[in-house]
Amino acid sequence: MNKIVNIIKPTGMTSHDVVSVVRKTLNIKKVGHTGTLDPDAAGVLPICIGKATKVSELILNKDKSYICELTLGITTDTYDSSGEIIDRVDNFNYTKEEIEKAFETQRGYIDQLPPMYSALKVNGKRMCDLVRSGRADEIKLKTRPVHIKKLEILSINDNKIMFYVMCSKGTYVRSICYDIGQVLGCGGHMSFLLRTSSGKFNLENAITLEQLQEYKENNTLEEHLYDIDYVLSNFNSLSIHPNARKYYVNGGIIDARRFTQKDFNENDEIVRVYCEGEFLGSGKLIKKGSEISVKSDKLFIV
Repeated sequence: MNKIVNIIKPTGMTSHDVVSVVRKTLNIKKVGHTGTLDPDAAGVLPICIGKATKVSELILNKDKSYICELTLGITTDTYDSSGEIIDRVDNFNYTKEEIEKAFETQRGYIDQLPPMYSALKVNGKRMCDLVRSGRADEIKLKTRPVHIKKLEILSINDNKIMFYVMCSKGTYVRSICYDIGQVLGCGGHMSFLLRTSSGKFNLENAITLEQLQEYKENNTLEEHLYDIDYVLSNFNSLSIHPNARKYYVNGGIIDARRFTQKDFNENDEIVRVYCEGEFLGSGKLIKKGSEISVKSDKLFIV
């Protein structure tokens, strides 16, 4: 099986826990997730199976969206509700305009400081592990450029602010909450997080782990699996002649004379490659003057 299944990760499970359940349910060893969700978070977690694990990085690089709750007045060391409270401010009152102004600081292209309690590595060690082992002094935090494409306040109830965010890969929504709290001066932490989409995968086309088991037993799982090229649809495509298939699969360079169909432009670098309707994998375009050829980038055929 070389497919992708979109799982709704429940709270209380790590992303690796979900991978283990999928591996056991489908009795397949080669299974991987496409971007860690914290144990306290829930939502969309695409799982790659078999050769589909080769595209996990491509899914990881896609934009993601979340619905998040920010609790003002309480700051934790992890920036979320799982951490220890390090500061509390009880008496504060902000207008909607003041809150909106604080949110404005987080929109667009920003330099974000990641949480100390994160899986980012320093000298091969995860920062969260270094902190927990008393080696926080070895960490020198550096800001990272991220793109907050959309940040919309959904509701404000007392010190609870619910908001929607669409952001680039590498964004920490926990840091958005922490930074807004710092701008307002009362502190804050992320008290709820639901991932609503990851690239083309969303809540509407996701299934639970219980449904995965049910569909497997009822032989209807295929209806809920996605082909590898589903996540590559943003790339243009080309088809090669059947007599070029073996040469291409073995690493040969195929020139345009053996293209049977092409749907790409001169600016493309990576394309989807097919042969008689069968998806072979991603190909890298080679351009020399006016001549164009293709060489295999990643193969996904069995």
